[in-house]
Amino acid sequence: MTGHAFILHLTRASARRENAHRLRDSCGLPAEIWPAVDGAAMDDRELRARVDAGLFAPRYPFPLRMGEIGCFLSHRQIWAEILRRDLDHALILEDDAGLDPEHFAQALTLGRDHLDRFGYIQFQTRPARGPARLIATQGACQLLLPQMAGLRTTAQFVTRASAEQLLAASDRFDRPVDTFVQSHWQTGLRPAMILPSGISEIADQLEGSTIQSARKPLLEKLRREWLRGRYRRAVRHASASSAAPDASHD
Repeated sequence: MTGHAFILHLTRASARRENAHRLRDSCGLPAEIWPAVDGAAMDDRELRARVDAGLFAPRYPFPLRMGEIGCFLSHRQIWAEILRRDLDHALILEDDAGLDPEHFAQALTLGRDHLDRFGYIQFQTRPARGPARLIATQGACQLLLPQMAGLRTTAQFVTRASAEQLLAASDRFDRPVDTFVQSHWQTGLRPAMILPSGISEIADQLEGSTIQSARKPLLEKLRREWLRGRYRRAVRHASASSAAPDASHD
């Protein structure tokens, strides 16, 4: 199988550059640094060409921030590059990922062994919310198929077929890339996950998130929390009734 790793790195995020190179050198695959799209540098015409609202249910309740748009476009670039290079699969890592070599090696083996079956496997940093079916283990690592897919795009395996499927479904988008990938009732692709995965989030040890938002008044925070809770409930319902193929039964 022809595999390759891409380390997504925003060029202006200089505090993360050393970590991006460390990931490139220790991820276990031939790898390169991929310059991430800087959403803050995009003009209105580019934004209108890509971003819409209310494309599918449940409706995402928040406007996309520039950093979220750039992040989505960066993943789309790599999905397209997988097809352009005719890769069998790719490992996509974001530059704020921490990597424990011993545990990640186990997770990598586990992911490779089942990647053709599932197509998209997250190296998760957080446990699943709700039911999850145990598929296989490798050392301490567990491969799970959650009913409600996890958020975060810190690290993931993607096959060529899945990259093509996600690319075709996201020419225009209305939500962050991790929320889109979670929406298997829309994409037809159920992400599996590995946990523990040897991957951690270390943005706070670097320079914090590159997707920033201004401080909000208390009432606005409360409103957002209510909207977020309502959206999560809708996602839970959509996940439970999803018609996306369930590869765990193959």
